[in-house]
Amino acid sequence: MCQGYHACMCRNIHTLHNFEPAATDDEVEAAALQYVRKISGSTKPSQANAEAFERAVAEIAHITRHLLEDLVTTAPPKDREVEAQKAKERSAKRFATV
Repeated sequence: MCQGYHACMCRNIHTLHNFEPAATDDEVEAAALQYVRKISGSTKPSQANAEAFERAVAEIAHITRHLLEDLVTTAPPKDREVEAQKAKERSAKRFATV
């Protein structure tokens, strides 16, 4: 679990809805952290802004959990391993050396 803004690695925000098993708290917090970093323009805020930064991450993670719980779909849940393999294949194709 993320413990403040300096404990989690920076990553792109990924789709968290409709996976089996459901998104973990770590995934939700990492997405919230990345969102706050992006809109604030800072990966590590100053001491003066640290409290506001961490509060924003916590609040966005909280709202994100509610959103994920409330969303409905008729599509079958996606498999994490299958989606990860697809992403690896896309990455390999994108960054393949000629």
